[in-house]
Amino acid sequence: MKIKINQRDLSKHINIAQKGISARTTLQILDGILLETYKDKLKLTGTDLEMSIETYVDCEIEKEGSIVVNSKIFGDIIKKLPNAPIYIDVDNNNINIKCENSEFNILGNSAKEYPDLPIILEHTTFQLPNDLFKSAIRQTVFATTQDETRPSLTGVLLEIVDNNISFVALDGYRLALRKLPIKSDVEIKIIIPGRALNELNKIIEDNDSNIEIATASGHIVFNIGDTVVYSRLLEGQFFNYKEIIRKDHKTSVIVNKKAFQDSLERASLLAKEEKANLVKLSIMDGQILIRSNSEIGNVNEIIMTEIDGEVVNIAFNSRYILEGIKVIDAEDIKLNFMGSLNPCIINPLQDENYTYLVLPVRLAQDDF
Repeated sequence: MKIKINQRDLSKHINIAQKGISARTTLQILDGILLETYKDKLKLTGTDLEMSIETYVDCEIEKEGSIVVNSKIFGDIIKKLPNAPIYIDVDNNNINIKCENSEFNILGNSAKEYPDLPIILEHTTFQLPNDLFKSAIRQTVFATTQDETRPSLTGVLLEIVDNNISFVALDGYRLALRKLPIKSDVEIKIIIPGRALNELNKIIEDNDSNIEIATASGHIVFNIGDTVVYSRLLEGQFFNYKEIIRKDHKTSVIVNKKAFQDSLERASLLAKEEKANLVKLSIMDGQILIRSNSEIGNVNEIIMTEIDGEVVNIAFNSRYILEGIKVIDAEDIKLNFMGSLNPCIINPLQDENYTYLVLPVRLAQDDF
């Protein structure tokens, strides 16, 4: 293999391919990026067998070929080179890299040892605008669990029914649901691993183009122009989330999102992790009183607001309630309560397409 390629372009695409490589791999070949010449492009592939990324970059090809190169070493070398043409020459498993006054010689591995990527034959496809897909990931994936004993909850449920697409994530303490309209005749119910969505969110650019999504038995493929991301789907039953999103409420509160978020962040400064990051909310007389205390001291925050309904004394893990509020893109939010022992349901004001539900921490009334 012998090619000439732009340093900045190559570095960008190495960074993309590296997102498919896991730090926990036990197979040495999976520490590498597969480089292959393909038409007038260099194809870079990274995989951990659960998720795979192929990305294409323009180059001048003098001689075709392929090689597997250690991802970290190769990435570090290319990143440190000047922004100038790079010449890569592969002879057997020896890789020669030249750029201006720099020259590296490193060892690679035969491409024959690299695992094949899944071949997707029968599949169902649909499209979503990049910006909407990115916002749906941002507003849900944080609520997945890291607990591997509940594998289906480590991913996000993607459901298409009646020209609506829903993204749902929950971990047993909170639930995030984002709905979008979609022009599609397909009906799908799949669970996408949270890791794949997190990496996709870093790769997809904020523009008005569409991402093409194809699903097949056990796999999903995301086509983003010059990059294709493959991921295995998670097996198992997803929690029946619709049952826990109740429409009846005893108390509703409309509050400025930024003011509420700022007050919660200040109150959480004295909330201790070993005590569930506890913050207490008392909702009465046109105000929300937010309190937190530890052996260091205590804090009191008051927000004047509109309240409709009964007095509520309720406590939350501040991290769980804050993470849901931060991803809401609205000036005002609505908090709905069914007493101090049931979940709080949070929506952007006048927007039912995003729902965040968070369970309270049970406290005796005397603790308020």
